Amino acid sequence: MPGLSILQGKANSDNRGEFSRLFCAKEMLTILGTNSFAQVNRSLSHESGVIRGLHFQRPPHAEIKLVRCIRGRVWDVAVDLREDSPTFLKWYAEELSGHNHKVMVIPEGFAHGFQVLDKESELIYFHSKPYQPFAEGGLRYDDPALTINWPLPARNVSNRDLSFPFISEGFTGL
Repeated sequence: MPGLSILQGKANSDNRGEFSRLFCAKEMLTILGTNSFAQVNRSLSHESGVIRGLHFQRPPHAEIKLVRCIRGRVWDVAVDLREDSPTFLKWYAEELSGHNHKVMVIPEGFAHGFQVLDKESELIYFHSKPYQPFAEGGLRYDDPALTINWPLPARNVSNRDLSFPFISEGFTGL
């Protein structure tokens, strides 16, 4: 999908443990054209099957998001909501884990969510803009218009995420 990418992080391991870089301003400037991030957030989920999302920020508060799993495993999903995109309403998913060190780079105009595959899974998110509650939006994880093939039965979806609307025929995106 245009603008969406997976970065392959790396870790250096020895008998003491492991070291990995989570962020490098110079690399981000080269890859994204920006190295300015307004927020870094953490998410910890205690059980497999949990689904969080699908969340987005409406323009002009849309954000670039870098997502990395630092413990456990998740199935990370991005949905293209850019109305002029050739991949409008298409989704892409990638397994992120504390072992594979992959980072999903999600551009502005996408919804994001994930399903926890292992108990005690932890994510770190880098956001290019601060969260604005009045600009938040979301889509249902089980929206038939998206047909996302979640790998596990859904568990413990928040009431907020269940309150998001299904996509209507007139949905024009962001």
